[in-house]
Amino acid sequence: MADNQSVLSVSIVTPDGQVYEENGDMLVVKTTIGELGILPNHVPLIASLVVDEARVKHGDNEDEIAVNGGFIEFSDNVATIVADSAERQDDIDVNRAEDARKRAEATIKKAQEAHDTDTLARAEVALRRAVNRINVAKH
Repeated sequence: MADNQSVLSVSIVTPDGQVYEENGDMLVVKTTIGELGILPNHVPLIASLVVDEARVKHGDNEDEIAVNGGFIEFSDNVATIVADSAERQDDIDVNRAEDARKRAEATIKKAQEAHDTDTLARAEVALRRAVNRINVAKH
């Protein structure tokens, strides 16, 4: 928990364990209704997240984490993100993400030709995740 009233404690966890835990000055996430910036002493909240990056600013530095859905809970200067999966910027294998993007694009094309809406929906999510990972890695 953050001791200082002007510092946020940010934690990102997935079913595989903790991915990120640091203090910061500001947290930016994308919710299902838009981008949300959280500063110290923000009102408590719970919100659903979309596939996008979470940015934790501390001083002149910024950490970027690829977050694939989930939700955020914020209270008493502690932000906890529970995500389906997440990767720190430095941990992303860009080649693997590019391969996943290509596979998803091929699957989308096949699903569209076969009018397979279930496969199409899953492939579109996989494509968003791959593109998110690529974008975070290249920032």
